[in-house]
Amino acid sequence: MVAEQPRGRADRDRRRLSGPALRAFLRIADLWDLSVDQQMILLGVTARSTFSKWKKSGSALPKDTLERISYILGIYGALQVLLPDPEAAAWVKRPNAAHPFGGTSALDRMLCGQVADLYVVRQYLDLQTGGRA
Repeated sequence: MVAEQPRGRADRDRRRLSGPALRAFLRIADLWDLSVDQQMILLGVTARSTFSKWKKSGSALPKDTLERISYILGIYGALQVLLPDPEAAAWVKRPNAAHPFGGTSALDRMLCGQVADLYVVRQYLDLQTGGRA
């Protein structure tokens, strides 16, 4: 019996996770009332055709995109712990004086386009929940 190569298993896992991850992201994007352009920035995709292909084909997403979705799922989860639904969705767009936001909204910070910006928002919310998310 030949042991499976780690890269082959990682690729298969990525394909398996991509569809559910993208569907979850799209549900959150709908709850947050995000435009297609905002969705693309959060996912780190620049070509609208690529984004459309992902939604239609269920093809494997890049590792970077799955990482971005993971942060967004964590942000969403933390907000569900902290606030009731309508307020949780509104919080994302509300100006925030806390240090990582400097008077802008969490969404504005996330739309800077770097994975690190998603991480900062997730970390801030994790601190607010005391790690309960």
